[in-house]
Amino acid sequence: MNFILFLLLIGVLITSLFMGRYPVDPVTVVVIVVSGILERIGDAIANITGVKIAFFWSIPHTWSIIVNTVVWDVRLPRAVAVVLAGSGLAVSGATYQGVFRNPLVSESILGVSAGAGVGAALAILMDQGTGVIQLSAFVFGLLAVSMTFAISRVYRSNPTLVLVLAGIIIGGLFSAVISLLKFVADPYSKLPDIVFWLMGSFAKASTANFILVVPVILIAMLVIVLLRWHLNVISMGEEEARSLGIDTKLFRPVVIVCSTLLTAAAVCIGGVIGWVGLIIPHISRMLVGPDHKDMIIASILLGGSYLLAVDTLCRTLTSVEIPISIVTSILGAPMFLYLLYRAKKTWS
Repeated sequence: MNFILFLLLIGVLITSLFMGRYPVDPVTVVVIVVSGILERIGDAIANITGVKIAFFWSIPHTWSIIVNTVVWDVRLPRAVAVVLAGSGLAVSGATYQGVFRNPLVSESILGVSAGAGVGAALAILMDQGTGVIQLSAFVFGLLAVSMTFAISRVYRSNPTLVLVLAGIIIGGLFSAVISLLKFVADPYSKLPDIVFWLMGSFAKASTANFILVVPVILIAMLVIVLLRWHLNVISMGEEEARSLGIDTKLFRPVVIVCSTLLTAAAVCIGGVIGWVGLIIPHISRMLVGPDHKDMIIASILLGGSYLLAVDTLCRTLTSVEIPISIVTSILGAPMFLYLLYRAKKTWS
């Protein structure tokens, strides 16, 4: 099933590259991508060896510079950013659901999305560029989760419950701060920018804007993938996990920190995007079963495919790009109702 999901992701990726206001046929899209990859491999070898090698499989450029720019410099970086964000949100949601043993937990349960929103709003108010806005969103997202952990450390009676409640408190606090920043923002310039960012969009995604968070996403995701079989044990309970030799005091913070990094990185790339981390793990669980060894991989592939398909709809459905969080919410609510009906109030 995961191989089928991988093929689905490739299909959605190719589709997103030829759809848009500047149409490009699918064959040309594939040729441009393959040619660009081969050229960069040749450049990398030339930088290492100092010798420019002419590969016999090099593809002659029969397309215009405009088409090459549209596919390689505009649509491909955006598609990669969307896939990374969707995969990160889905894995984060699946990890939280396993750690907290609650299928209704989402990736924003610890307040990271609200914290990132405050950071972005502050940067926008100070008239900063896209890079500073993303960095501020990332830092404030981590700050919000740090505050959540600090509150949970005070009360040790039920660490899991207190951590969730602390996340709700911090999320509410930072949401209030966002409302305050929107209230004091200039209604003609700053306020529209803040509102649009909070609704989510990948319109400004480019290689320069998200290249710094790529290592964060890949490393955090790799850690969760390597530890994913532990989630099967910890989802059975603290005592069972300890009896099987898992150090829950070490494992739980590690996966929560990695999940938080994934969510913060995804939010700083595309803004606040809801429902992905809640819906995709449920669908993955229906497709491959509750075993996290398969379900985490399925969430990575399905999360990237889903968010990329939604982003393609947002930028092609109307003449003006629709904020992506609007569409994910419209699709997510009925999908979640259907999943609840299928599950019949049980989770296994």
